[in-house]
Amino acid sequence: MAERLLIVDDEQTLRESIQRVFSREGYAVDATNSAESALELLNTNVYHVVITDIILPGIDGIELLKRIKERLPEQIVIIITAYASIDTAIRAIRLGAFDYIVKPIIHEEMKQTVKNALKQRALQSENVILKKQIERQYAFTNIIAASSSMNDVLDYLRKVADTRSNVLILGETGTGKELIARAIHFNSKRSDKPFVPINCSAIPENLLESELFGYVKGAFTGAFNSRSGLLAQADKGTVFLDEIGDLGVGLQSKLLRVLEDREIRPVGSTQSIKIDVRFLFATNRDIEKMVKEGVFRSDLFYRINVITIKLPPLRQRREDVEPLVKYIVQNYSKELGKSIHGIDERAMDYLKSYHWQGNVRELQNVIERAILIAEDGIIKPEHLPENIREGDSAAQNALSNKLSIEDYTKAFILEYQGSYNETQLADMLGITRKALWEKRKRWGLQK
Repeated sequence: MAERLLIVDDEQTLRESIQRVFSREGYAVDATNSAESALELLNTNVYHVVITDIILPGIDGIELLKRIKERLPEQIVIIITAYASIDTAIRAIRLGAFDYIVKPIIHEEMKQTVKNALKQRALQSENVILKKQIERQYAFTNIIAASSSMNDVLDYLRKVADTRSNVLILGETGTGKELIARAIHFNSKRSDKPFVPINCSAIPENLLESELFGYVKGAFTGAFNSRSGLLAQADKGTVFLDEIGDLGVGLQSKLLRVLEDREIRPVGSTQSIKIDVRFLFATNRDIEKMVKEGVFRSDLFYRINVITIKLPPLRQRREDVEPLVKYIVQNYSKELGKSIHGIDERAMDYLKSYHWQGNVRELQNVIERAILIAEDGIIKPEHLPENIREGDSAAQNALSNKLSIEDYTKAFILEYQGSYNETQLADMLGITRKALWEKRKRWGLQK
């Protein structure tokens, strides 16, 4: 379909000339002599570009631009102006015009300006589509949660996503802390603003300050130009500070000041900059223990710990393993160019009984490997790593002898009570310490 243009100019000769030029180029062109009739046409038609003169009878081109932008913020408008009115054209740019053309009009320049405008429109459309795809990807309904523990997390996220409060996300490595952070951002009113993830452990501490806060020219050797920091770049959006437990004590105090004052000061500057940022934090460390040990500031902990989200490890939500495996198979098969349409029942049993130390990330790696080596479209036990096929002997015994849940739990406790403490055993079984104590008492098991 041809791109459609609207020409608005009260000079008939010029209007018809522009119309002929673009019609020969294959565009569908409508033309009118007033802003009022242009607004009526915009009510009933979609135009890729509007080209309007500034000087019009009645409503002038500037007022027409304002009204178009109020009704159609994404509409591309190009202004035609006489050289003497160049200041007015610049004002139009500030009001949202894409560009301006100066009389006398040179047809080749005008055609190039319209081509540039159409490229801009195409880019806007791509960005809108991409944004919708991202929002769908991080919609709460797209996060796999068959277990009650993960559904509880999602219910809580729905309540807190659109607040301004700081959020601390706790969980073992591989549980999906960044996924949850992105879901919070893309389900908030800040979703159309930047999401800036920063891994505090991946950037050397001597560089992290300048990365976060930016710096001014001459602040240190090699600072040949000023540079804005990641916090300033995230203005109006969300900052996700991953591995916050690895932040050095010196930077902890500076981050505390940012959280209190909502201001940052670039390295080497005497001026502070106001920022509007929502902060999300994550760590796999026992941060409360770090506070007690004096390696993490208590006042900073209280600032970041306004809302706490604890992600359960995969071993405590085994109901999620099967849907996660199916999701990973479906997505990775396409990416790897393999046609995998199923997984053997026994292979799935191995996956569900395995103690996933690396959680979802480890599961992804295992399935990716299985997809690569599977040859007949089915993932079988032999496609899984040996440690997963061997599993633990308690689980293997349960699979072989079809033990009841109670018998499996008893066998598991007897086998691993010498290797793990009470809290770890309870976590591995997905029960509370009180429930573990009650089972020991009922079965007459000693610690």
